[in-house]
Amino acid sequence: MTARPVGPTVLPTSLVGSYAQPDWLIDRARLADRFPPRVRARELWRVDPHYLEQAQDDATLLAIRAQEEAGLDIITDGEMRRESYSNHFATALDGIDLDNPGTALDRSGHPNPVPRITGPIMRPSPIQVDDVKFLRAHTDHTIKMTVPGPFTMSQQAQNDYYPDLESAAMGYATAVNAEIQDLHAAGADIVQVDEPYMQARPDAARDYGLAALQAALDGVTGTTAVHICFGYAAIIHERPDGYSFLPELAGCSADQISIETAQSGLDLAVLADLAGKSIILGVIDMSDHKVETAEVVAGRVRRAYAYTTPDKIIIGTDCGMKYLPRASAEGKMRAMSRAADILRAEL
Repeated sequence: MTARPVGPTVLPTSLVGSYAQPDWLIDRARLADRFPPRVRARELWRVDPHYLEQAQDDATLLAIRAQEEAGLDIITDGEMRRESYSNHFATALDGIDLDNPGTALDRSGHPNPVPRITGPIMRPSPIQVDDVKFLRAHTDHTIKMTVPGPFTMSQQAQNDYYPDLESAAMGYATAVNAEIQDLHAAGADIVQVDEPYMQARPDAARDYGLAALQAALDGVTGTTAVHICFGYAAIIHERPDGYSFLPELAGCSADQISIETAQSGLDLAVLADLAGKSIILGVIDMSDHKVETAEVVAGRVRRAYAYTTPDKIIIGTDCGMKYLPRASAEGKMRAMSRAADILRAEL
């Protein structure tokens, strides 16, 4: 299929990345009863391994159709093949001892099994190119693919090889950079780098995380985005009222910055610091399964007009929809699309 141009309309709509996985595909109760997995968690899948790839393809088709039927402009694969946003990619790299994982503190301060780095981080082959090709083959919309960021992956690992975490982050950056370029070549219109740990660990993000992110973006000519958030609302319940790391992203070469505003009631004056970027404005609350009205969502978008212009806003979700019930996710997507219709009519 032929892709539409990126940003085909004013105020296009998009998920951050993930959509709600079906209950027949993954054990959602077990998923919600633990921290997001950093190592493989095959026990979460309900489908026999022999049929899992076929089931994930079918779930991806459902996610694509759900987004299209809700009226979204930019389509993702819903991350149906992933146990978490990061482990799908992080555990496919060389330099990791998957049989003997390490331990690291999650952003909530709890220890979590993580990849243990025992050698140079290398990407043996493209990891998500087939996922992009599948998505491209099944929608004529603009498409986006997400990858975990190098800084975040370095914080979600036990480093037993590099002299410091900065060196590990740079190793991850090389792998992410190659993946981004391959994803664009395979048909992705937008590639988004997920860097939530920049918010969780702002000092390290300033010391070397931003440099690692930029290394992941160097030489990339396609459209890129960076997502930074306060964590899944289903896991992290307390939301600060402002970002500890955000204006610094003005210094990276990403075209779009994805932020959450609905759950935290974020003071949008911070957008003035990102004047050169398009903003994926998170206006869908993931902490409440209740579906917002289109007018509530539109009001959240209008708050941004004082600090940026509508042509620089992509209407999005605060974070991934992974932990939402499917009915709630579907309703929230429709509310987002209807809000966009209201706002476009006003313009």
